[in-house]
Amino acid sequence: MQVRSVAISLLLAHILSLLGFSTYAVALTQLQTEWGLSNSQAGWIASGFFIGYVATVSTWSSLTDVMDARRIYAAGSLIASAGGIGFALGAEGFASALFFQIVLGVGIAATYMPGLKILSDRTRGREQSRFVAFYTAFFGLGAASSLFIAGQSLPRIGTQWTFLLCALGPLMAAFIVLSRTRPLAHERGVQVITWSVHRLFPFRTWKTVLSDRQCLGFTVGYGVHCAELFGSRAWVVAFLIFSSSLLTAESVTFLSAASAAAIVSVFSVPASILGNEVALRIGRRAWIVMVMAATTVVGVIMALMAGSGWWIVFLLMLVYSMLIMADSATLTAGLIASADPTVKGAAMGLYSLIGFGGGGVLGPAIFGAALDWSGGGVVPTDWAIGFAALGAGCLLFPFFDWWLHRSHPFRAS
Repeated sequence: MQVRSVAISLLLAHILSLLGFSTYAVALTQLQTEWGLSNSQAGWIASGFFIGYVATVSTWSSLTDVMDARRIYAAGSLIASAGGIGFALGAEGFASALFFQIVLGVGIAATYMPGLKILSDRTRGREQSRFVAFYTAFFGLGAASSLFIAGQSLPRIGTQWTFLLCALGPLMAAFIVLSRTRPLAHERGVQVITWSVHRLFPFRTWKTVLSDRQCLGFTVGYGVHCAELFGSRAWVVAFLIFSSSLLTAESVTFLSAASAAAIVSVFSVPASILGNEVALRIGRRAWIVMVMAATTVVGVIMALMAGSGWWIVFLLMLVYSMLIMADSATLTAGLIASADPTVKGAAMGLYSLIGFGGGGVLGPAIFGAALDWSGGGVVPTDWAIGFAALGAGCLLFPFFDWWLHRSHPFRAS
């Protein structure tokens, strides 16, 4: 089967696997009111996805080094679908909603990096870098599809049916991956897996990965990047609702908050792909540190402009989202290119663990806590503090990168 055909199939499956990713973000404001949640509690429910992801991603990813990643992908799809169905039928408050978001995260953990492993094992060289860039960028397209579908269905069919509808996506993704890809030579036959603590938590392998300064830099960079990315995605609809509430009666809101967030997420896809192309020319490290610094500044300005006009906030949100994603593919492609092929699965697992754990788990919760601490999110300054808290790691990353590579110029990587 041709590489391009396989890549397109994996990209489509990637989008479908994420249809439940943003459903809670769209329903956050409504459920927060219905269940009487604080901003911190609402943020922790969003973080539940990443708790489940982090708890299992290293295991799923390290298993791809010794067994067919397609089987892992299929299992993850079933779990992710179960998380969405469970939220629809069983979520009644903070604890139950948090639980089902954790289940969803466990499932997506078995599809995202294993799917990337399926793709990277079937490509090489600059072609591999470009396909990896598309795959990483298409996370934004999957998130946008989830935002759009949930935003359109929530006011029409209600919360339960919306979660059930989005739960179909991972099942369709599994069908595509199993029908459009074939196992590689080393993945055929019966594979016996010996379970051990090292298999679940491959600390020795991680030590080998982190001893490479290139891998360490890309991994830490991904962690602070994900804090800003996933924290903002969890709260973007709520922020747009807040900003719209400040407009005068004569002002026109052209799109719903969910639809506006979906459009913004779609535009982040080419930003990631083009950002990777720029990085290939000027150097990955130089591009990453420049983008990270600019992103946080734009986020704070955007929050301060809340209520000043629908188009102003929308355009700033567009720039902010594109800047966040401009270094995403570059970070992932850099890690894959730097990692030793014999431990690439484990390296990807650790990379995802740091990103979705240190960043994904903490990002939404930090934003919610910052809102509560600053005054509850009732004025633009409160939201500016939230966005500043999200971007603090990105602002500090250039200093870490300098310390890590102080004897090497940016052009070296």
